[in-house]
Amino acid sequence: MWCFHAHVLLRCPCMHPLYIWTTLKPTVPLHPFLLPCPLTGLVEISESLPARLSARGFHTTHPVSRPPVPTSTTMSTHRLVMVRHGESTWNQENRFCGWFDAELSEKGTEEAKRGAQAIKDAKMEFDICYTSVLKRAIRTLWTILDGTDQMWLPVVRTWRLNERHYGGLTGLNKAETAAKHGEEQVKIWRRSFDIPPPPMDEKHPYYKSISKERRYAGLKAGELPTCESLKDTIARALPFWNDEIVPQIKAGKRVLIAAHGNSLRGIVKHLEGMSDQVIMELNLPTGIPIVYELDQALKPTKPMRFLGDEETVRKAMEAVAAQGKAK
Repeated sequence: MWCFHAHVLLRCPCMHPLYIWTTLKPTVPLHPFLLPCPLTGLVEISESLPARLSARGFHTTHPVSRPPVPTSTTMSTHRLVMVRHGESTWNQENRFCGWFDAELSEKGTEEAKRGAQAIKDAKMEFDICYTSVLKRAIRTLWTILDGTDQMWLPVVRTWRLNERHYGGLTGLNKAETAAKHGEEQVKIWRRSFDIPPPPMDEKHPYYKSISKERRYAGLKAGELPTCESLKDTIARALPFWNDEIVPQIKAGKRVLIAAHGNSLRGIVKHLEGMSDQVIMELNLPTGIPIVYELDQALKPTKPMRFLGDEETVRKAMEAVAAQGKAK
């Protein structure tokens, strides 16, 4: 039987609380384990831990015997699970995907299956699911529901949970674009909070397959974008969150959302109260379920939790961060 003892309380440079834990089992030596910070990823544990932490901007407090216990006013009453779709074929090719309806790659399918297994191992059940109208998110959700024997659950699809619309960049290779325009410009296009990429005009090779697609025929005038900043993406995703998803959570429904990096970042920003600058650096890994424990006001009672081992989460987040860099 495993026993857990908090060894050192830390705060990362973004001031999220982290705990180094020691795990003790009869006849097994102590091993350190660090809960990942949702904003900055994992910290390497080694014999020179204090020096490494100090060099990386981490601050330690006095040792504690256990993590803080939520009070009655902050006790978790709701659970929310979100997952970014598995790697798509265009993710694999390092291309700006946005509203293009790319398929899951073989790796992405396996990521979705691992996400399903993680949810199954955690014995999580749901009452209602939400996803976008793009097949890479829909198939990820299907895979999770199939792997957890919950395919009978109601599923709501909405364009408001679509990925950010990358406009004129859609279809371009990110590394080639970085080599041509510079990594900083690509980072601005990808991660600037309120600066959109160039718009998609009628001459764009994917204009008809996106802007004239039947699935968007019901959108009102002004709703169909030609490009979006992260701010724009959040502005069209949050009304659906507030009007449709929040009432379900407050009614006690267990919600699963399978969507995209930027639409989910909008929800995370809203839940965490993150600044525009911090959300730009947040990398959500593909296919790894993210768990939030929420209070009655739907405020997190603890940092987001990833259902996956530390190494898998770290590598996935690094891969996302590396997109858009010149090779």
